Amino acid sequence: MNYPNGKKRLIRKYQNSVNRNQSFSNRGMTLEEDINATNQYYLTHDICVIHKKPTPVQIVKVDYPKRSAAVIKEAYFKQASTTDYNGLYRGHYLDFEAKETRNKTSFPLHNFHEHQIKHMKDIVKHDGIAFVIIRFKAHEKTYFLDATKLFPIWDRQYLTAGRKSIPHQFIIDEGIEIPTHYPAIVDYIKVIDQLFF
Repeated sequence: MNYPNGKKRLIRKYQNSVNRNQSFSNRGMTLEEDINATNQYYLTHDICVIHKKPTPVQIVKVDYPKRSAAVIKEAYFKQASTTDYNGLYRGHYLDFEAKETRNKTSFPLHNFHEHQIKHMKDIVKHDGIAFVIIRFKAHEKTYFLDATKLFPIWDRQYLTAGRKSIPHQFIIDEGIEIPTHYPAIVDYIKVIDQLFF
């Protein structure tokens, strides 16, 4: 199937399976696509309202080879974006970043940016719920990590020349594996219910 952006997408039929705990994480979708599909499910079923934040871009040059086929030739980020997603659940503000890695033993901290960490600290300071969703593709596992557990690791890398990565074992111990099933592929709301409600 071709989408309007020209990308081809393989459509697979999801069969009702006896095994309800089947993992859907290695279907070829990216974490972002899985979260977008999950958020759409949440919205459709009136569970919560979470949206991906658009990245502010300044378009500088556009080529118009023909009227129906404008092509952006040059564009720049207007400002540093904050995190990937935000919204509301049960009257609480949610804000989170989604990252994935092929690394088997740790998650590199350089995948985060200083302004993202500062933004999440501001959210927590004002009683919002900030977190990260991290997928280890090699293990086919996706984890929820409360941002308050990320902050000390982030700060330590500068204060004491500490590690430049988060060990996989730390994420297993301090995070929570997110259940993966269809149709809520990355069902992070179940984790939020467990931790906050």
